Amino acid sequence: MVILVINAGSSSVKYQVINPEKEAVLATGLVERIGMSGAILTHRPTGRKEVRLSGEILDHKIAIEYVLSILLSKNHGVIKDKKEIDAVGHRVVHGGEAFSSSVLISEEVMAQIRACIDYAPLHNPPNLRGINAAKQLLPDVPQVAVFDTAFHQTMPKYAFLYGLPYVLYKRHGIRRYGFHGSSHRYVASRAARLIGKPLDELKLITCHLGNGSSAAAIKYGKSVDTSMGFTPLEGLLMGTRCGDMDPAVILQIMAKEEMTPNDATTMLNKHSGLMGISGLSSDMREIEEEYDTNDRARVAHDIFTYRLRKYIGAYAAAMGGVDVVVFTGGIGENSMLVRKNALKGLEFLGIELNEEKNKAQANGDRQINTSSSRVKVLVIPTNEELVIAQDTMHIVQEMKANQ
Repeated sequence: MVILVINAGSSSVKYQVINPEKEAVLATGLVERIGMSGAILTHRPTGRKEVRLSGEILDHKIAIEYVLSILLSKNHGVIKDKKEIDAVGHRVVHGGEAFSSSVLISEEVMAQIRACIDYAPLHNPPNLRGINAAKQLLPDVPQVAVFDTAFHQTMPKYAFLYGLPYVLYKRHGIRRYGFHGSSHRYVASRAARLIGKPLDELKLITCHLGNGSSAAAIKYGKSVDTSMGFTPLEGLLMGTRCGDMDPAVILQIMAKEEMTPNDATTMLNKHSGLMGISGLSSDMREIEEEYDTNDRARVAHDIFTYRLRKYIGAYAAAMGGVDVVVFTGGIGENSMLVRKNALKGLEFLGIELNEEKNKAQANGDRQINTSSSRVKVLVIPTNEELVIAQDTMHIVQEMKANQ
């Protein structure tokens, strides 16, 4: 089976062509600067040279036309006919409480995704544009929505409700939703396979660390808590997002600085986090280059790892123990200093880091705990696209079986 995976952003479309049965990637690519001058399609067929094309790409439909064209190209393509695409899987950021799993896209599903725009105004609209474009260009091909929030719908009420009047939850859906669900689900399942134990017997803490970062407590295969909240702003310190803070702080700042709500939203999401504290960069690699010589870079790094360490301890308490800690995402996979400092002092939980294994420059899945550590510590590259492709495959197979 061949699945086209689409992740549509406001001015971009990321894509992969995957055979989920073989877990084989046929091609990956990215269309950038949609609706702007200098739009570029970067296409990477597996085992062949990267191709870059520029053109006038005014909207998401034209972007996906470019994608289909290069996938069918004689020199750079990976399929010979559009009919070879069995289904399209779409990443959708927010499904609210309506979706606790991936679903075949229908008009009713589209309406529910539109209803969640208030929760994800920057993400759901372009996700919808990607779906509409794919439906127009591939009208006979099944389309599946895979939601970032769905995996966390197993959280109990005491974990997802805020200490606000209950009527605000009932009227406006104000609650913790969590994000990065496909990533947390993938690495948890992969971790269970790597250590040879059933997922439904394990307590895992998964740490997806990148420009956006989140931690999740996964007990016996189900998410029971996660650090991101109503939006991706809550939780860990991030590249440009503030993470946890006293809500009264923003009211004080808005009053003192005469900020509008839009100004405040921009500050919290775009000018805070590692960038705001260090004054240097939102990129952890640049922060670490200055760690020994720049006080603000060091404190930004220390805040990042301190908060992560607190979440690991809290989630171990919430689950009554922990069997596995997983690091993933660009920072989680590549920063030995983040892993070291985040786990420092957690030996009382049974977490013992092997310093040499942690320092080793390696790719792929790896275990970095000592042989005596009661808790396994794993580094696992995430693969959200594979999750989308596999969910899409299963839903389409079920649909065909029921026809």
